[in-house]
Amino acid sequence: MRLLIVTQYFWPENFRINDLAAELVRRGHQVTVLTGLPNYPEGDVFPRFRADPKSFARYEGVDIVRVPMTPRKKGSLRLVINYLTFAISASTVGLWKLRGKKFDAIFTYAPSPVTVGIPAAVVRAAKRAPMAFWVQDLWPETLEAVGVIRSPMILRAVGMLVASIYSRCDLILAQSHSFIPQIRKYASRNARVEYFPGWAESLFDMQHAVAASEVPEKPDTFNILFAGNIGVAQDFPAILAAAKELKDHSHIRWLIVGDGRMGEWVAEEIKSHQLEDCVLMLGRHPLERMPAFFKHAQALLVSLKDEPIFSMTIPSKLQSYLAAGIPVVAMLNGEGASVVQDSGAGLACPAGDHEGLAAAVLQLSRMPLKDREAMGARGLAVSAREFDRNTLIARLEAWFERLREGKSREAP
Repeated sequence: MRLLIVTQYFWPENFRINDLAAELVRRGHQVTVLTGLPNYPEGDVFPRFRADPKSFARYEGVDIVRVPMTPRKKGSLRLVINYLTFAISASTVGLWKLRGKKFDAIFTYAPSPVTVGIPAAVVRAAKRAPMAFWVQDLWPETLEAVGVIRSPMILRAVGMLVASIYSRCDLILAQSHSFIPQIRKYASRNARVEYFPGWAESLFDMQHAVAASEVPEKPDTFNILFAGNIGVAQDFPAILAAAKELKDHSHIRWLIVGDGRMGEWVAEEIKSHQLEDCVLMLGRHPLERMPAFFKHAQALLVSLKDEPIFSMTIPSKLQSYLAAGIPVVAMLNGEGASVVQDSGAGLACPAGDHEGLAAAVLQLSRMPLKDREAMGARGLAVSAREFDRNTLIARLEAWFERLREGKSREAP
């Protein structure tokens, strides 16, 4: 099939859509990606891209069509401009760059912002191709939860935009079961909404990974590792409060691998509370290096703020954590916490409960190795059962085929 993926984020940025696009090519599909300039999460266009943009025109057999946009930089206003300029540019410049190309289906990857649906809908109309929309983040609820927007009037306007985008989708995919009722609030009565979770990328082969040299050696240490975006949603105030609770337990060390809008704040808090010996910020690294960092971990940390919208979310990193076969510590509410608790793959405490997090980490650190290994094995089992990569991508291919067949029947 000839497939178009519309996404604001793509390689060399680290997102699951990279793995999906490459796998679809390996399965014999012709894949084109319409995207912007790589600038996430630092906010500046990657220097190596600026130096040689032509070398980023293809990825694992995927053709990449890039459009100009304003980088994120810092501040809420710049972020809004970033979202809008991509939406406008992809709808105009992107459509022009795609002239003459035909597609059997369009797939929209939709973490924040939902505005990625605007160019996807424009291309859908112009190319007369059916569109699937993979919802990773619920708008406008998330905007309110992280404090980006408080105005009821603006939130209602965003809700109207979401409804308009959903009405133009032929298939809406929800990353968690809990998303489905929320999506239906904005979708048309007859909209087709399906559960479609994420998976661990194929590179998470822990058996052959070599431990990262960036992590200082410290014998008899219990390392708890957080990997991913350092943002408002991840509730780093609670994480650091737990680290302060355990500061006197010298065998416990927190490793933070990643970057994000709260990175500078976290670094300042570590310094001001004299946590340098027990909380290490290791910077952002390519996705393929994550197994090397995971090799140092005795537990993997996933967290989200105590907000109703986040209780409906399965954090995307959770599937990778489970596939690593390492116990998970979850400071979450709702569906994500249930995955950990029901599978026995780790320990969970309520979102925002720094004392509960500290207690869970301390409990794990005192647990016999064989018990932690059993937790990791149960994580592998639920990963294979619920989040198997091959099964999920095959399911997506079947949906694409149905979309294509449905469009063919509509054709005169």
